[in-house]
Amino acid sequence: MMYQGGSLKVLKLECSFQNNAWGKLGSESMVVRLVKSADDSFNIDENEHYAELWMGTHPTCPSVCYYNGERKESLEHWLRLNPSAFGSEMDQHSDGQLPFLMKVLSIRNTLAIQIHPDKVSAQKLHQERPDIYKDPNHKPEMAIALTPFKAMCGFRPIKEVAKFTKIKPFRRLIGSNNAMKLSKVSQTDDHVLHNQAMKDCFTALMNQDKHLVQNQIGILLKTIQDKELSGQNVQYYIPDIINKINTEYPGDVGIFAIYFLNIVDLQPGEAIFIDANIPHAYIYGDCLECMACSHNVIRAGLTFKYRDVNTFCNTVNYTGRSAEDMKLQSNQIQLEIGISETKFQPHVPDFAVSVIKILSGNKTVHLTAIDSASICLVYTGEGQASSSSLTEPIKLKTGIVFFIAACHTVSVDVQSNDMTIFRACYNTSETFSKVASAF
Repeated sequence: MMYQGGSLKVLKLECSFQNNAWGKLGSESMVVRLVKSADDSFNIDENEHYAELWMGTHPTCPSVCYYNGERKESLEHWLRLNPSAFGSEMDQHSDGQLPFLMKVLSIRNTLAIQIHPDKVSAQKLHQERPDIYKDPNHKPEMAIALTPFKAMCGFRPIKEVAKFTKIKPFRRLIGSNNAMKLSKVSQTDDHVLHNQAMKDCFTALMNQDKHLVQNQIGILLKTIQDKELSGQNVQYYIPDIINKINTEYPGDVGIFAIYFLNIVDLQPGEAIFIDANIPHAYIYGDCLECMACSHNVIRAGLTFKYRDVNTFCNTVNYTGRSAEDMKLQSNQIQLEIGISETKFQPHVPDFAVSVIKILSGNKTVHLTAIDSASICLVYTGEGQASSSSLTEPIKLKTGIVFFIAACHTVSVDVQSNDMTIFRACYNTSETFSKVASAF
């Protein structure tokens, strides 16, 4: 039997996780630490990979609602029966699907070099290859570091790439003529020529003969080893990442992508936003990820899945930007002494995330009513959530996830020395002007 729970506006959620082979092992994983904290009965297998915790309505891992402590129905089904919970700007989502999905990722092995198509391209790809591109939606995404986090993201400025063409194996794979052309145009201010030169070099690399790639990787590794033995500085070659990726994907052409793409290092609380057609590959670390509710991914390297290299090379944005430019700037508001709200708002309407931090205990924080459904993750701390629609408070602790219907306020009583809550919602200036207050 399904329960509408129509009078409820705040729902505790049970969220699923996935054991992908790229995830961190055992209790090293932030994902499983959150799962274990929320459910004391859960037993961690130290030999198992815990990669992703999903929070939302995506059919791959749909969240389930609890009413009065009992597991009842999927959040998607509840939203179908209670469409007003979306908010006025999301009424079109009457199928029960939230436009955003929130995840926690714990990454041990580098993820695929990939891009996400824009809406027009996504619709075309879905129409042509629905077996691979399973929906017509775009998939912008944002990653907020929970631990020190490393990623490849966006093409480097062309002058940086030109310097790497001095590395002989890299130059051999992109072609000497392409390398010379890139070096020449890098001295100009013509961005059209920049992008064409980058495209020519990158396309040549990604379509290079597999055996030649493997041969040149061997030469590169031998070069690094010989220079290390002779006491030379080899950091120019980015050896740590080269060795890591080659261990994970031996002989993969994507190893050389590090000479095209920025290496972005994030400290906890820093974020990157991945817009349509921006190349990226997460290398290591734990992050909270928020994205449009889609799974459209065009992969080109560092993967055992299908590679659509031609589509990737013809779609990717070749504009060069610095690693620092790839970071998403946040806006922090001090609500009162010891209580802050940090807002991450990309330019897309699909999602935004607010991080509410309480640094002193015995405080009450109000998650204010906004014109959007929202999902909250208790990242640290203990307390309880209460609202006018609840007959009894929801007990909160690290790992607990709860849903708030649009236009509804929730009071959080903090019963620990500190608490951190991530709140994801639809992104408009009206709905996201202020998601927390303290009195």
